[in-house]
Amino acid sequence: MGYGATRSLERVAAAMGELEAAPIIFEAARDIPQGGVLLALPVLLAVGLLRHSAELYALPKGFYGLSSVFVLLALMALARIGSLEQLRYAAAGEWGNLLGLDRVPEVRTLREKLKLLCAEVGQAARWNAALAKEWIAQHESEQSSGLAFYIDGHVRVYHGELTKLPRHYVPRERFYLRATVDYWVNALDGQPFFYVNKEVDHGLVQAMRGEILPWLKANVPVSAEHQGRMAADPRVPRFTVIFDREGYSPELFLELRKEQIAALTYHRYPEGEAWRAEEFGEQAVKLASGETVPMKLAERGTHVGKRPGLWVREVRKLAANGHQVSIVSTNFSGDAASQAVALMARWSQENYFKYMHGHFGLDALVQYGTEQIPATVTVLNPAWREADREVRKKNAELKRYQKLRGEVSLAQPLSEAVVRHYEQHQGQLQERIEQLKPVLDELRKQRKQMPRQIPVKDLPEPDRFTRLRTERKYFIDTIKMVAYRAETSMAATVREKLARSDDARSLETSMAATVREKLARSDDARALLRQIYSTEVDLIPNLNAQTLTVCLHHLTQAAHDAAARYLCEELTATETTFPGTNLRLIFKLGSA
Repeated sequence: MGYGATRSLERVAAAMGELEAAPIIFEAARDIPQGGVLLALPVLLAVGLLRHSAELYALPKGFYGLSSVFVLLALMALARIGSLEQLRYAAAGEWGNLLGLDRVPEVRTLREKLKLLCAEVGQAARWNAALAKEWIAQHESEQSSGLAFYIDGHVRVYHGELTKLPRHYVPRERFYLRATVDYWVNALDGQPFFYVNKEVDHGLVQAMRGEILPWLKANVPVSAEHQGRMAADPRVPRFTVIFDREGYSPELFLELRKEQIAALTYHRYPEGEAWRAEEFGEQAVKLASGETVPMKLAERGTHVGKRPGLWVREVRKLAANGHQVSIVSTNFSGDAASQAVALMARWSQENYFKYMHGHFGLDALVQYGTEQIPATVTVLNPAWREADREVRKKNAELKRYQKLRGEVSLAQPLSEAVVRHYEQHQGQLQERIEQLKPVLDELRKQRKQMPRQIPVKDLPEPDRFTRLRTERKYFIDTIKMVAYRAETSMAATVREKLARSDDARSLETSMAATVREKLARSDDARALLRQIYSTEVDLIPNLNAQTLTVCLHHLTQAAHDAAARYLCEELTATETTFPGTNLRLIFKLGSA
């Protein structure tokens, strides 16, 4: 039964198929390592960890119930246990105490549970979609200026040998590697909503047209009040999508305007000379982090695209070195500062990728194996790619000879030998140019006759590939989204509450300024939470009072203790009941 297994009769009953799921029974325990992750449980449940699990998922009879598996996976993510295999190095009995069981499942058992949960392809996407709708509705109530979404691609590198995935440019590696691309949709503060995976990437514009924008149009709520504003003024957008230069497309802007959706991005091809310095006015701009900084901004109207193109707002930010950053927007509501802040804060999404990659194993391979790519998916034709390479090669050679011909000049003083050498050299260059032109024209003609995109099934055998299995990855990523949102909420609670003078003075007076200083940045608050997650706890169940008291051991500094005590009070006030029991959670600082 494994180390830590003490509920033998229940395990025998589960093995015989007579037990639906082991009951959650807590016993008094001391010094449970990494027990601080239990402080995140009320927030995990509030974010939606178990809200749709019973509707979408089910497990056969066994010792470990559905809620126990979900809670375990979420706590593992927060405890920075990067994979199922790493769970074998955690104390099974101690972790079992945190779940109200004798021990957590062995890795092979947990892997089997995960296999059952992910048996139906597309179920994880439906779960993520249900959660995303709720998360978007929460952000709608918080954003009076209208909803906005960051959209960007994240390249997930594959180092295995099961399939030869197409190569993608990996910015963090500055190299082309075999990978798939996940297109993420995030809130303005960087918190994730959902993503779509593209084993064959045709670029951000196609990803938005194909899946992301249809999903947003179908699922983003629009209040009656906002519908009235949209009806009264066609320029009022239903929501705004924000992306980098890769998504710059006047044709896409036109399509979005017809749907009353605004776009905000960098101008990919700013025309004309730099704007005069007199046009820029300094404004105090409040960033998404709450910090206020000065910015020199100017705004004009400009026309982008051809036949017919469209009229957009162009906002420019003047940097200290004189460089002008050009921003275009089809959202005509709000001032220039709001447009600049929304796009400049797009780095919150990049920070999300970096944090998830470093702390939650966003790019980790969850499931081995591949599956066939749908026949409708098209890829770049290898023959067209080779023909295009030859065209580029010959075109570069032609331009090189044309440049050489233009740069050659007669040396002074002139002589018959110098003139003869000049004419001979020019004649050789012209001859080579005349030879290259028909070759280049023929190569271009051959390339034009080839289809640029072909279905995957039509690829030559050496170039065929399959895609990585995605269901289990999508399920685990949704768990990680919930965990990240929970951690973000806890960090915001600590920072925002203690930033107020009244809340800080409620702590020890001598520590108030110290706490505010240490937790002013999001990184500091998250570092404190990671310390809490790795700290020991004592568990004290009281069946008569129907409570479960979680006593967090003291942290490394008095200022950290003050913040943790405040957090415990806030979490206790939620009156959260542990799933599967009637025990109300109480959080305290200090060992029992």
